[in-house]
Amino acid sequence: MSITESTMSGLSRRIADTFISQCNEQGEHEYVLERWAYVPGMLLMAVARAGVQHGESEYLSFMQRHMESFIGEDGSIRSYSLEEYNLDQINQGKNLFYLYRQTGEARYAEAAHLLAAQLIGQPRTSEGGFWHKKVYPFQMWLDGLYMASPFLAEYGAVFQRPELIDEAAHQLLLIERRTRDPRTGLLYHGWDESKEQEWADSSTGLSSHFWSRAMGWYAMAAVDCLEHFPLTHPQRGTIIGIFQRMCGALLEVQDQETGLWYQVLDQAGRKGNYLEATGSCMFVYAMAKALRLRYLEPSFKEAMLKGYEGILTHLVTEDEQGVHLHQICHGAGLSKDRNGSYDYYISEAVVSDVPMGVAPLLLASLEVEKLQTPVN
Repeated sequence: MSITESTMSGLSRRIADTFISQCNEQGEHEYVLERWAYVPGMLLMAVARAGVQHGESEYLSFMQRHMESFIGEDGSIRSYSLEEYNLDQINQGKNLFYLYRQTGEARYAEAAHLLAAQLIGQPRTSEGGFWHKKVYPFQMWLDGLYMASPFLAEYGAVFQRPELIDEAAHQLLLIERRTRDPRTGLLYHGWDESKEQEWADSSTGLSSHFWSRAMGWYAMAAVDCLEHFPLTHPQRGTIIGIFQRMCGALLEVQDQETGLWYQVLDQAGRKGNYLEATGSCMFVYAMAKALRLRYLEPSFKEAMLKGYEGILTHLVTEDEQGVHLHQICHGAGLSKDRNGSYDYYISEAVVSDVPMGVAPLLLASLEVEKLQTPVN
């Protein structure tokens, strides 16, 4: 399936329809309803963006009715606890801004204020970097930048709190400075300021490898934050610059045959490594959006499209049940039993069709389709 065929035949619609077809007779997606969490939040956001892009009220209703099941009349959030100080719990809150704009209901603003309160009080490193979770002291992970920083930037824009846009910029710049490898330009998955963790290098505090999805989280975070920065923000140009520099590093490790990226980015050909779906989808999304918004030079477009075509050719299938995505790393992190070694990253389960992968595929498809559609 070529890029032209896939975009013209509405792949993003078919992905969104696949998610909606998984609902029960009451229109409920049981996975989404289970708890307030970052992957269900990303799924809801992706389907809602498809609704806006395609003018499909059904997609927007899917997001709203599932969000309503969590948000109380007073703005409380079912299954959420501020005192966990867990950045993952912020991500689903990105859907609140659309709902607040569309409905004007105070409960959505109150829920956003609650999540912002967590971030304002989030435990921090000595340089002000957010700990990933209260239970992960002095640790910054690339994952957390996507979970929290775009929410914070949009919150600052919507509620006229420019100092919180400054905070989002600070988080992006700090973790890039702390995790970037000067030789490859790639970013390590995590950094432990205390250098106490088993996975952390005793001299640098860095984890050992460049995990594809971790860099995907950061790439998406950068473009999603920048969308809410005023043109005059003093860090805007710097963040655009480091984003383009990072994309250049990603092109150096892009598989030239397929256009995809490996689970461990710089270990092509090493036994057990594989071309992984989520990182590949996230890189395509971030580059396509950055090209559309002119954060990236046009010279990156060819590599981005090669990546997207590689996803469709090698990782996507379709049947009567809908769109399927394969070679998804089910989950990975850094802790006592997740030591950040090469063997660890390739040992995590490889699965198909989980929202962790299919939501980024939908986000990527929407951006590629938007970029490829001429403006009238």
